[in-house]
Amino acid sequence: MKHPKPQEWLAKDYSQCKIADYKPYNFVDGEGVRCSLYVSGCLFACEGCYNRVAQSFNYGEVYTQELEQRILDDLAAPYCQGLTLLGGEPFLNTQILIPLCRAVRERFGDKKDIWSWTGYYWEEMLRESEDKLELLGLIDVLVDGRFELSKKDLTLQFRGSSNQRIIDVKSSLWRDKLILWKPDGSQNYD
Repeated sequence: MKHPKPQEWLAKDYSQCKIADYKPYNFVDGEGVRCSLYVSGCLFACEGCYNRVAQSFNYGEVYTQELEQRILDDLAAPYCQGLTLLGGEPFLNTQILIPLCRAVRERFGDKKDIWSWTGYYWEEMLRESEDKLELLGLIDVLVDGRFELSKKDLTLQFRGSSNQRIIDVKSSLWRDKLILWKPDGSQNYD
């Protein structure tokens, strides 16, 4: 039996619209104070995954409109910099994350940033399905790439392994060239 490759994975075929966890006001999932949503389900199954339980698409609780409203209300705190999408695999949960990110943009514009982690590489994302590209277009910063245990490095900021990159999504899409994110706002071309 032929197993599908990452570019063949579609959220509609896998997602159960469940979340593993929601953590408001944390300091570890991106820059500043953040509200972090951990979705359920990931097919990458990276060796040494720090959140293995969230690899199951059936783990956790069903995402609800009440939770979405709570996230939007939590983001309204003036000290909260933005929303972070983690998993599991966010790009295999586009049914819940696209509407959430649209609601964030509608309510806050660009005053709150959106970060996401993914097992996909940037180059894979650009060849992906419309739903993945739509979600990508709503994100400001993307940490890309599968976690590689042999490249694990706990000294890296916001990454688990040295193959992963922190990407300035809006600049990269606008310039049609990968631009790495830098905390000072300057741009770093790959």
